[in-house]
Amino acid sequence: MSQIAAIYNLELVRTAAERLKNRTAGLPGIAALYGPAGYGKTTAALAIANENRAYFVQMRSAWGRKALLEKVLIEMGAQPHGTIPQLLDQVCEQLATSNRMLMIDEFDYCVRGDSLVELVRDIYEGSQSTLLLLGEEMLPQKLKRWERFHGRVLSWIPAQPVSLADVRVLAPIYCPGVRIADDLLDHLVKLASGSVRRVSVNLASIFETASLEGWDSVDLATWGERPLYTGDAPRRSV
Repeated sequence: MSQIAAIYNLELVRTAAERLKNRTAGLPGIAALYGPAGYGKTTAALAIANENRAYFVQMRSAWGRKALLEKVLIEMGAQPHGTIPQLLDQVCEQLATSNRMLMIDEFDYCVRGDSLVELVRDIYEGSQSTLLLLGEEMLPQKLKRWERFHGRVLSWIPAQPVSLADVRVLAPIYCPGVRIADDLLDHLVKLASGSVRRVSVNLASIFETASLEGWDSVDLATWGERPLYTGDAPRRSV
């Protein structure tokens, strides 16, 4: 789906980006959005990155310092060349001159050792730009190992579990043309364990079934014993 749902976590990222851009001189320029997988952090950050023309890079487990710098430069539209210090200088210069934010997703891969954390701190210190980091729920605790980094975070933003209001926004996107009653929407929230992804999968499943059955509306009783996704195994409605 190309449409981006205006769920609460999207507004959290938007607010964090605005606070970073408009921060008072002297305040740090790093924010961290953290929470369990499936909460919609990446989708929200990508949407805000597009709004703000921010650079967005998603870490990979196999990346080292050089790979991260090269991927950032490619995202910037630059041609990476030279040693790690030279690549770092390129990244810092581009961030400083462009005044654009850098978002690093899957930042947990960086906190497995000193080298990548210190490299990202070097990027921040060398550019004095704004950085938004995305990671899982233990990211703030993991970063306490690096006090010089931890102390430069302006905002710690816990991603919020999917809510009934979020599901109402998601329903027209993943289940278009079908009116879903509140009792079934509420049931989807309870099954999701906070995950936007699980709700989206279930809405798509409801849409597929509604198309086959010819439904233009569905409630919990109509859905009946059909399975719904919980992340572990299909679960039947009650």
